[in-house]
Parts: sequence; C-alpha cells; structure tokens
Amino acid sequence: MSAITAELRLGRVRSLPFAWWLVAPALLGLSRLFPATGAGLGFRLIAATACLLLPGALIARALGLEGAAPAFTWSLAALFLGMAVMFAVNGSIVLAAAVMGAAGLAAAPFAFRGEAPRVSVWTVGVLALGLAAGIAMWWVAAYGGDSFFHLGRVRKLVDFGSISLRSLDEYRDGGLHPGYAFPLFHGFLALVSKLAGADPDQVILHGPTALLPLSFALTYESGVALFRSRWAGVATMLGSFALLGLAPGHGGSVVSLPLAANASRMLILPALLALLFAYTREPSWPLLASVAASAGAMTLTHPPHSALVLVVLGGFLVARALLVRSDLVPIGAALLAVAVPTGAVALWLRPILHETAAHNPGAKELRHAFASYPTELDVFGLHSYRLKPELFGRGGAIAVAALVLLPLALFARRRLWAALALGGMLAVLAVSLLSFVFPHFADVVSISQARRLVGFSPRVLVLVGGALVLARLLGPVVLPVALAAGIVLQWRVPGDFGSPYRHAHGGPAWLTWISFAVAGAALLAAVVVRRLPRLERDGPIAAAAVALFLIPVAVHGYSEWSPPPTARSPLPGPVVRALEHRLSERAVVFTDPQTGYELVAALPVYVNATPAVHSSDTKANHPGRRDREALRFFHDGGPLSVPRRYGAHWLLVDRVLEGDKRFRLQQAYADGRYVLYRLR
Repeated sequence: MSAITAELRLGRVRSLPFAWWLVAPALLGLSRLFPATGAGLGFRLIAATACLLLPGALIARALGLEGAAPAFTWSLAALFLGMAVMFAVNGSIVLAAAVMGAAGLAAAPFAFRGEAPRVSVWTVGVLALGLAAGIAMWWVAAYGGDSFFHLGRVRKLVDFGSISLRSLDEYRDGGLHPGYAFPLFHGFLALVSKLAGADPDQVILHGPTALLPLSFALTYESGVALFRSRWAGVATMLGSFALLGLAPGHGGSVVSLPLAANASRMLILPALLALLFAYTREPSWPLLASVAASAGAMTLTHPPHSALVLVVLGGFLVARALLVRSDLVPIGAALLAVAVPTGAVALWLRPILHETAAHNPGAKELRHAFASYPTELDVFGLHSYRLKPELFGRGGAIAVAALVLLPLALFARRRLWAALALGGMLAVLAVSLLSFVFPHFADVVSISQARRLVGFSPRVLVLVGGALVLARLLGPVVLPVALAAGIVLQWRVPGDFGSPYRHAHGGPAWLTWISFAVAGAALLAAVVVRRLPRLERDGPIAAAAVALFLIPVAVHGYSEWSPPPTARSPLPGPVVRALEHRLSERAVVFTDPQTGYELVAALPVYVNATPAVHSSDTKANHPGRRDREALRFFHDGGPLSVPRRYGAHWLLVDRVLEGDKRFRLQQAYADGRYVLYRLR
C-alpha cells in the first residue's frame, strides 16, 4: 500500500479498527442533540466537516493512499461529480450529496481490503493543535472581505430546490462570475450547513473552527512530504499559521478561511503540494491522478491560483534540473497534471473571461488598475510595470527572514526543498519584478490577481529549510539566535497588512533586490561548483528554532485577538426575519448597492445592484452601471420604471443611506431604518 507521504513509514503508527469509519457519522448524530449555538454549533460544524471527508477517504484507500491530502482531494472530486449532475438536471444540493456518498460507497469494498487504516501519534497531535487554534478563532469570528458575496451563493445552494449555474448569482439578469463559475467550495460549505443543521451565515462566520484542524493536517503533510521529516512538517505548519493567522493580528486571513480564495490557498494548495511531492518521490498513477484532481479542485475554486502555482512549480522544475538533474520526469509529469486541468477549466471559462474588462485590458482598464493599486505597482509606461519590491517584505518578520535565508538553500542543493526554495522564489521574483515580464502575466490573470503572486512564494518552506541549514552550522546555539532574530524582526519589521497597502513597517525594497541577486548567484554557483559542502541537520533543534523565532509573532498576534476593525455588519436579525416572511424565494428586490449586498447574503433573493468592487465586471453584469442607476433612482426619487426594468417586485429603502425617501407604493414592512414597498 502506497502512503501519501513517508509520514506513516517513520514509525509510531497505530492500526485503526473498522469501526473507525463510523466515528464521524456517530459524532454528527451526537452533535445534533446539542443546540446550534456556542459550543454545540462548533461541535456540529466539526462533525459535519469530518463526515464530508469520508467519501474521499474511502476513494483514497481504494487507490492505496492514506492521509488527509488524498482524502480531502477525492472528497472534492466526488463533490464535483455530484454538483455536475445537480447542475445538469437542475437538482438540489441533496442530489449532489447523494452522488458524492454513492461514490464513496462504490469505493468501500476496495477500501476495506488489505490492512486496516493507520494513523500516527504525530497526526493526532497536529489535529489537536489545529482544534485548539480553531477554537481560539471563535473569539475573532467576523465577516470580512467578500464574505457576503460568498454567503449569498452558499445560501442559494442550501435553499434552492432547483439549481443551475446561473441561479446562484446575485443578479437574476446577470452573468457568471469567471472566478466562481463552478461553485465547488461553496457546495462544500452548503453541505456542511445541511449536515450540521446550521444556517449558512454561521458556517461562514465560524467555519474556521472546523476547517483549521484540516488546514493544519494538510500543511503538516506537505512539509513532511517535502522535507521527509515530521519535525520539519510541524515547523511548516506553525510557520504557515503564524504568517497567515498571527502576523496580521485579529486572526489575519484565517478569519475568512471558508471563503473560496482563502480555502484554495490554505486547504487545497497544501493538499496539492503534499500529493505532488509524494508523487515526485514515489511515482504512481494514483498519486498522479490525485495531483490532477487537486489541481482541478483549485482551478474550479479560484482559477487564477492555479496559474500562480504553476509559476512556482515551473521554477521548481528548472532549479531541480540545474541542481541535480534527477526527478525531472516525475516533476514534469506532475507539472503537466497541474497544467492540464487548469487549461481545461480555462477553456471552459474562456467565453466569460473575454467579457471581463480585466482580461487583456485596454488602455482605460490599465489606467484604472494603476489608479486602484498605486502603492503596489511601479509603473513606467502603459505596458511596462511591475510589483513594488517592498511587497516581498510586507508579511513582516517571516517574510523578511525568508528573503535573508533564501541563499542558504545552496548548502542543501541535492535536497528537494532546496530546488523548490531557490527555483520557486526566483521564479516569483523574476515574474513580479521584471517590468517586461509582469505585464504579460497580468494580461493572463489580471493585475488584481497577479499582485497576489507574492503570497504564493514558498516563504515558509524557505524559513524551515534555512533553519535546517543553520541547525547544522550553529548547533544548539541556533535556538537563542532564532529567538533573538524573531524579537528584533517583529520589533523592526512587523509587516504591513492594512488595505489599501501602505509601506511603513515591512521589509525594505533593497533587501528584496539583494535576495534576488544573491539567490540567483547561489543557484549559478550550485550549478558550476559541484563540490559544495552539504550542511543540513534535521530533528527537534531545527523545529525548535523555527518555533522560537515565531514566538514574538505569536505574542503579537494573540495580543490583538479581537474581531478585525474592518469587519462587516450583516442586516439586523429582526429585519431579516421580517423580510423572510414577506419575500418569496428568488424574489427580485430593488435597493441601493450596499443594502443589496447585505440582502443577498441574508436571504435567497436577487437584487439589482451590489458594490461594484464585489461583482465581476462582465458585459452581463455591468456593476458600475447598476450602481449608478440605483444611486440616481434614490437621489431623484424615481422613476418606478427603473426597478420594473430589472424585474423587481419589491423596493427596499434604507433611510440611513437614502434619507427619508417616500414612494407612493404599498408598504409591506417598515421600522426605524428600513421600508419595504410592494411594486405594483
């Protein structure tokens, strides 16, 4: 039986009885005895998430794979199959769940053959740490970013009995969003909501509590697969959580873990890397198929991310070819397994992409993008621009340490992680900082998405690899050095995490350029000089060094452990309940953009407008025009032909935003702030 990583072969594993497969359903049944509030809600969400991993775990076992990464990947693949059937016949999410479960049951006879499933004490410990971190997230739970946009889609998946791809949009007369045309992870969240008996807004709000243990396990597996070390796997897991959840304060982007883009980065990406590294070390068709399935899941969940990952993996392949000249066939095959589903989804999305202003933008759209990100772009001309180099130090102490430690990969050049560190980082640096390269990449994925390439650079893996080299060079002395470095860097460069970006507390631009140059020279030296010393020391000292370095980051993060100040407030509960009794499912409501954004998150209805920044700028949507028409309507107090043109039968007025506007229409509901009119 082939394991997903070498983790199960490192000893201290236990075989599990057959009854283990029934634990998740039993926990779900038990959790439904508790109220859907507080600890009971958390229990329900965790049990429901575990149940959704069962079909994938059975399929993975049938393929001879073990671990969280293949289980999660094949659960998403089974869900994709179920949702494809659902969309084809206009069924409900229950049909998708049935197909997903049937796929797992079909694999069960093959999964139960052979030896019993195994789990290591280390994995249990990682899950326990993830659970503790997830419980702590309860106190920083908030609606951030595009939460209402995604919540609206999840809610329609939960509530609609007949679903098509276009029925999940916020506009009845709009078009598909190219980033979320196939709502794969929205479907995952909808099933969590169904199984847990929890409202979709609670799944979005408190989903991190249930998803963070899974993220910890997947990140741990990716570290073990790359470094072939459990200690390094733990260090990778801690570094990733510190960078994304602690360094920014207020829970960072982990607060929004259920949102598709963050789930792609914190769940699907580590699963993909774990599978890819496992395949590189031990090629087999089940692992290659798993890599392709994971890449497909990422592309469907958030298409631009696959293009960003391909940049890193392309650099990895080139560096491995230069450093060792081995593993090229499996790495190339894995890269192809990522590229093929990415290209297939891109072809499917092509008609939608050509309708968006951000795809192959003209001069007007380029100038608009330059104006939108003035602090993130160095613009030399309409077709000559790049990311500002200081963005690579934006992530604070961890990002700066990665830039400093990157050249140390030279001393472990035969190791897989050294090729990823040098090749991946250099590829990202080259694409981001070369003004004759970046515009072409931005034309493919849009400037908005291309600027996120920095976040996909393997900074945490560079940090862990650097610690392995320093542990060999310094021995136990690396421990106080790591703690001191963490304190100094957190004090001097804590990072710039605000939006819009302002360079104030991140790493300097010159450090990025020096790291770029020195890392390039290190790669060249490794190619030319073949008798370089190999300096690397695995074990608890290197992991402890990473942990000590992260302590100041953790102190900062947990000292600001409160909901982020940018958190959004939903529609008040009493208003939602009142509107729910009056508005039918799929009703079209005319309102102002901000209220519309909140309304589609609260109820399974359509609106005329949402803020343009939260909508796809396609010809079918025209979000800017929608916003202008709505604002003009409320400013002028009519005419009523405008909402009727949108097919609206209801008019919702927010008196705080629109003043005491009155319309000669029948009032269906009114309170101190909101008035709902029925359009005749």
